[in-house]
Amino acid sequence: MLTVMLIAGGLLVVTVVLHAAGFAALLRAVVRLRLLTRSGLLHVTASMVGLTFGLILIHLVDISVWGLFYFWQGCLRDAKDAFYFSGVTYSSLGYGDVVLPRAWRMLAPIETLTGILMCGLSGGLFFAAVSRWISNWRQSATASAPHSAEPRLPRGTERHR
Repeated sequence: MLTVMLIAGGLLVVTVVLHAAGFAALLRAVVRLRLLTRSGLLHVTASMVGLTFGLILIHLVDISVWGLFYFWQGCLRDAKDAFYFSGVTYSSLGYGDVVLPRAWRMLAPIETLTGILMCGLSGGLFFAAVSRWISNWRQSATASAPHSAEPRLPRGTERHR
């Protein structure tokens, strides 16, 4: 049991290091391409699609680390099952149609907890990006609004004097 927990700890460290490296590379690309400095539906949509692909690629690398270990150790009958099991475990989907041998079962909850934390980190990046885009939109809307003491009303609802 101690050996399995040490292996789980090693897999966790490798996963976090790879995730952090991928995350840093993705953030460098976001900054270099100035994806957070503009607003507009087309720009924000394209940026979100790119961000999504980048994050999913990072998660697929994370899943592959665990899947390769399961396959290497012969925990599951073939590579397809090893990667499938890793994906449903990492994502906490957990169908239960494929399970690890009894000796290796403690790896599954550790992989799930790792996946939850890494997905939370990705969710945090999305939150930060959307917050920035909303801020950009508000600044551009404020800059284009006429400067007056009265609040601006939607078109068609102007007050008649």
